[in-house]
Amino acid sequence: MTTHHIRSTLSSPDATAKTAQSMAEHLKPGDVLLLEGGIGAGKTHFARSLIQSLQDVPEDVPSPTFTLVQVYDTPKGEVWHTDLYRIGSADDCVELGLTDAFESAICLVEWPDKLADLTPPNALHLHLIDSHQDDRRDLIYTWSDPRWTDVVNGLTS
Repeated sequence: MTTHHIRSTLSSPDATAKTAQSMAEHLKPGDVLLLEGGIGAGKTHFARSLIQSLQDVPEDVPSPTFTLVQVYDTPKGEVWHTDLYRIGSADDCVELGLTDAFESAICLVEWPDKLADLTPPNALHLHLIDSHQDDRRDLIYTWSDPRWTDVVNGLTS
Protein backbone atom coordinates (compact mmCIF):
# COMPACT_ATOMS: atom_id res chain seq x y z
CA MET A 1 0.00 0.00 0.00
CA THR A 2 1.08 3.54 -0.71
CA THR A 3 1.50 5.86 2.26
CA HIS A 4 0.10 9.38 1.87
CA HIS A 5 0.98 12.53 3.82
CA ILE A 6 -0.69 15.93 3.86
CA ARG A 7 0.31 18.81 6.13
CA SER A 8 -2.02 21.62 7.12
CA THR A 9 -1.85 24.51 9.56
CA LEU A 10 -4.45 25.05 12.27
CA SER A 11 -4.39 28.73 13.12
CA SER A 12 -6.03 28.53 16.55
CA PRO A 13 -7.72 26.20 19.06
CA ASP A 14 -11.01 27.04 17.32
CA ALA A 15 -9.57 25.91 13.99
CA THR A 16 -8.42 22.68 15.64
CA ALA A 17 -11.92 22.14 17.06
CA LYS A 18 -13.56 22.83 13.68
CA THR A 19 -11.24 20.35 11.94
CA ALA A 20 -12.08 17.72 14.56
CA GLN A 21 -15.81 18.39 14.16
CA SER A 22 -15.53 18.09 10.38
CA MET A 23 -13.59 14.83 10.77
CA ALA A 24 -16.33 13.45 13.05
CA GLU A 25 -18.90 13.73 10.26
CA HIS A 26 -16.99 11.09 8.27
CA LEU A 27 -16.34 8.55 11.03
CA LYS A 28 -17.99 5.17 11.51
CA PRO A 29 -17.45 2.20 13.82
CA GLY A 30 -14.14 0.52 13.05
CA ASP A 31 -12.36 3.81 12.32
CA VAL A 32 -9.19 4.42 14.31
CA LEU A 33 -7.54 7.83 14.66
CA LEU A 34 -4.02 7.80 16.09
CA LEU A 35 -3.29 11.16 17.74
CA GLU A 36 0.43 11.80 17.87
CA GLY A 37 2.43 14.74 19.18
CA GLY A 38 4.20 15.98 22.26
CA ILE A 39 2.65 17.05 25.54
CA GLY A 40 0.54 20.14 24.93
CA ALA A 41 0.36 19.64 21.16
CA GLY A 42 -3.46 19.59 21.18
CA LYS A 43 -4.29 15.87 21.03
CA THR A 44 -6.84 15.96 23.83
CA HIS A 45 -8.38 19.22 22.57
CA PHE A 46 -8.84 17.59 19.15
CA ALA A 47 -10.34 14.43 20.67
CA ARG A 48 -12.64 16.39 23.02
CA SER A 49 -13.97 18.53 20.16
CA LEU A 50 -14.55 15.49 17.97
CA ILE A 51 -16.34 13.51 20.69
CA GLN A 52 -18.55 16.42 21.77
CA SER A 53 -19.61 16.99 18.16
CA LEU A 54 -20.83 13.37 17.99
CA GLN A 55 -22.93 13.59 21.16
CA ASP A 56 -26.61 14.55 21.12
CA VAL A 57 -25.95 16.64 24.23
CA PRO A 58 -22.25 17.53 24.54
CA GLU A 59 -20.93 16.43 27.91
CA ASP A 60 -17.67 16.89 29.73
CA VAL A 61 -14.87 14.97 28.01
CA PRO A 62 -11.99 14.65 30.45
CA SER A 63 -8.53 13.54 29.41
CA PRO A 64 -8.17 9.79 29.90
CA THR A 65 -4.59 10.24 31.16
CA PHE A 66 -5.33 8.50 34.46
CA THR A 67 -8.37 6.38 33.54
CA LEU A 68 -6.62 5.18 30.34
CA VAL A 69 -9.97 4.73 28.54
CA GLN A 70 -13.17 6.77 28.40
CA VAL A 71 -16.10 5.32 26.44
CA TYR A 72 -18.93 7.47 25.07
CA ASP A 73 -22.22 6.42 23.53
CA THR A 74 -23.12 8.47 20.47
CA PRO A 75 -25.67 8.16 17.66
CA LYS A 76 -22.81 6.80 15.49
CA GLY A 77 -21.97 4.14 18.08
CA GLU A 78 -19.41 3.84 20.84
CA VAL A 79 -16.42 6.15 20.84
CA TRP A 80 -13.33 5.04 22.75
CA HIS A 81 -10.89 7.75 23.79
CA THR A 82 -7.65 6.29 25.11
CA ASP A 83 -4.42 7.75 26.41
CA LEU A 84 -1.64 5.17 26.36
CA TYR A 85 1.06 7.40 27.89
CA ARG A 86 1.13 5.34 31.09
CA ILE A 87 0.80 1.93 29.42
CA GLY A 88 3.73 -0.39 30.03
CA SER A 89 3.39 -2.64 26.99
CA ALA A 90 1.17 -3.47 24.04
CA ASP A 91 -0.18 -6.42 26.07
CA ASP A 92 -1.83 -3.88 28.38
CA CYS A 93 -3.79 -2.57 25.38
CA VAL A 94 -5.25 -6.02 24.81
CA GLU A 95 -6.26 -6.24 28.49
CA LEU A 96 -8.07 -2.90 28.18
CA GLY A 97 -10.14 -4.33 25.32
CA LEU A 98 -8.74 -1.85 22.86
CA THR A 99 -8.04 -4.35 20.09
CA ASP A 100 -11.68 -5.47 20.20
CA ALA A 101 -12.81 -1.84 20.16
CA PHE A 102 -10.81 -1.29 16.96
CA GLU A 103 -13.35 -3.54 15.24
CA SER A 104 -16.57 -2.19 16.70
CA ALA A 105 -16.08 1.41 17.86
CA ILE A 106 -14.68 4.72 16.71
CA CYS A 107 -11.33 4.85 18.48
CA LEU A 108 -9.20 7.90 19.28
CA VAL A 109 -5.79 6.86 20.58
CA GLU A 110 -3.34 9.29 22.16
CA TRP A 111 0.30 8.11 22.38
CA PRO A 112 -0.30 5.35 19.78
CA ASP A 113 3.38 4.38 19.64
CA LYS A 114 2.60 2.18 22.68
CA LEU A 115 0.46 -0.03 20.42
CA ALA A 116 3.56 -1.34 18.63
CA ASP A 117 2.49 -4.31 16.46
CA LEU A 118 -1.16 -3.85 17.46
CA THR A 119 -1.43 -0.65 15.40
CA PRO A 120 -4.31 -1.12 12.95
CA PRO A 121 -3.03 -0.83 9.36
CA ASN A 122 -6.19 1.03 8.30
CA ALA A 123 -5.77 3.78 10.94
CA LEU A 124 -5.42 7.46 10.16
CA HIS A 125 -2.41 9.06 11.86
CA LEU A 126 -2.86 12.67 12.98
CA HIS A 127 0.42 14.22 14.12
CA LEU A 128 -0.06 17.56 15.87
CA ILE A 129 2.99 19.81 16.15
CA ASP A 130 3.09 22.94 18.29
CA SER A 131 4.55 25.65 16.06
CA HIS A 132 5.49 27.75 19.14
CA GLN A 133 3.99 30.73 17.30
CA ASP A 134 0.80 31.95 18.94
CA ASP A 135 -1.73 29.10 19.14
CA ARG A 136 -0.94 27.61 15.73
CA ARG A 137 -0.47 23.90 15.22
CA ASP A 138 0.68 21.96 12.22
CA LEU A 139 -1.30 18.80 11.53
CA ILE A 140 0.22 16.03 9.45
CA TYR A 141 -2.22 13.42 8.18
CA THR A 142 -0.68 10.04 7.28
CA TRP A 143 -2.58 7.05 5.90
CA SER A 144 -2.36 4.03 3.65
CA ASP A 145 -6.00 2.92 3.56
CA PRO A 146 -7.73 4.50 0.51
CA ARG A 147 -10.79 5.16 2.70
CA TRP A 148 -9.03 8.23 4.15
CA THR A 149 -8.02 9.92 0.88
CA ASP A 150 -11.32 11.73 0.21
CA VAL A 151 -11.81 12.48 3.91
CA VAL A 152 -8.41 14.14 4.31
CA ASN A 153 -8.62 15.94 0.97
CA GLY A 154 -12.01 17.34 2.00
CA LEU A 155 -10.59 18.60 5.30
CA THR A 156 -7.50 20.20 3.80
CA SER A 157 -8.84 21.76 0.59
